[in-house]
Amino acid sequence: MRTLDQVRQVQPPALTAQDIEMARVAQRCLMEALDHSRAAAITLTTEQGEHPSIELPPGALKLIGQLLGMMSEGRPIALVPTSQEFTTVEAAHFLNVSRPFVIKEIEAGRLAHRLVGTHRRIAFDDLMAYARQMREQQEGALEALAENARALGLEY
Repeated sequence: MRTLDQVRQVQPPALTAQDIEMARVAQRCLMEALDHSRAAAITLTTEQGEHPSIELPPGALKLIGQLLGMMSEGRPIALVPTSQEFTTVEAAHFLNVSRPFVIKEIEAGRLAHRLVGTHRRIAFDDLMAYARQMREQQEGALEALAENARALGLEY
């Protein structure tokens, strides 16, 4: 079992305006090539001027394109295998909540888990589904607050 610290996290380096533009252009070119063909290779140019061609599955090229897009936006990137399981402590860190809160959500049946001996393990897919549901509930609550403020004439 790997811990959350062992999950490969990729932090993009500090990017200059030129780097951001290069990532944006590269992503656009890569995605356009994938849209118009079944491209499975890219050609690289080394500092020595060589042009080796590398064959990749189209899904890998699409992923590279998505990573370039996130890089150009300065968004952090974390690569997590879908089969990854988290302990309650790791899930709490991932959700930015306390461990007792995670356990309460598990016991209430709102967060799926499995037992390994006496220890709870939460699948990454289940954790992501819970995080999406949590975000939707938060957005709904904020919208209700905004609606109440409008109804009371407290708009600003």
